[in-house]
Amino acid sequence: FFFLMIRRPPRSTQSRSSAASDVYKRQVLLGCVLSLDNGLGQKPPMGWNSWNKFACEINETLIQQTANRLVETGLAALGYVYVNLDDCWQLSRDINGYIVEDNNTFPSGIKALSDYVHSKGLKFGLYSDAGFLTCQKRPGGLMYERQDAQKYAEWEVDYLKYDNCYAFGIPVKWRYERMRNALNETGRPIFFSMCEWGFKDPAHWAREYGNSWRTTGDINDTWASFLDILDLSLIHI
Repeated sequence: FFFLMIRRPPRSTQSRSSAASDVYKRQVLLGCVLSLDNGLGQKPPMGWNSWNKFACEINETLIQQTANRLVETGLAALGYVYVNLDDCWQLSRDINGYIVEDNNTFPSGIKALSDYVHSKGLKFGLYSDAGFLTCQKRPGGLMYERQDAQKYAEWEVDYLKYDNCYAFGIPVKWRYERMRNALNETGRPIFFSMCEWGFKDPAHWAREYGNSWRTTGDINDTWASFLDILDLSLIHI
C-alpha cells in the first residue's frame, strides 16, 4: 500500500515565492492506505515496462535480454524486480475464449517467458484492458475476465496492468471489479494495476478494486512530464 504525502515547509519558509513552494510540494514521502487485500502492494512495485521505449515492437528475446540486464546492472538487487510486457503480446482468443499470445513474436509461449524471468529471481507482468479491445486493438479483457485470470495464474503472472480503452461507456467500477474478482478467484496473488487514466477520479475509490491506480494521462521520458504528473497527483492528497 502506498500514497504520496506532502512534506510541509517550515514556518520560516512559508512566505517564499510560489516557485520555491512548488519545490517543497514535490518533496514526497511514502505512507500507507488501504487497498485491495491480496497481500500485495505494501511497497511500490519497481521494475521495467516495455511501452515507452518499444511500444508494439516487443518479442521474447527483448524481454529475456531486459531481464538479464536488470540482474547484471544490479538494479534487481535494489528492488527493480518487475519485467512487464505492455500491449501487443496478445493476438486472438481460442474457441473457448482463452487469450492466445502472438506466436510470431513469442514463439516459445508466454509461460516459457514467465519461467525465464522467474529463473532470474524477477517477477513477470502482463498487460490487458478493461474494454473489448486493448488500446492497440488487440483482444481486451471485458467479458473474458475469468478465462484471462485463469490463464494468467497458469502462466504464473505476478502483475497485471489493466488499461481503459474501447469500453464504450460501460461503467468503470463494474469493469474493474469484474477483473479484481476473477484474479482473486484464482488463488494466485497478482498485483492489480488499474490504468484508468484518472478520468473518474480513481484516487477516491480505487483502493477497493486494485493495488495501484493511475491518476493522470500518459507520461513520457522527460522531467517536465514527470513533474506535471506529480503536480496533478498532489490534488488527490
